[in-house]
Amino acid sequence: MKLKEFLEMSDDDLRTKEKNLRKEIFELNYLKRTGRVDKPSRFKIIRRDIARILTILNERARDGKKS
Repeated sequence: MKLKEFLEMSDDDLRTKEKNLRKEIFELNYLKRTGRVDKPSRFKIIRRDIARILTILNERARDGKKS
């Protein structure tokens, strides 16, 4: 997903999306062990999306504490 799409989401939606991405990476790791991964590049994309989500949540939390 694009950064703009993540910024438009609410905190609850971001947490749900993060949870789903972590589940997907868990399943991909299982497929990797069995040798059936179709797109190995998907690991990198998922990790980046999780990092984006966590960054946005941390920035929002930090900005909320300043107010």
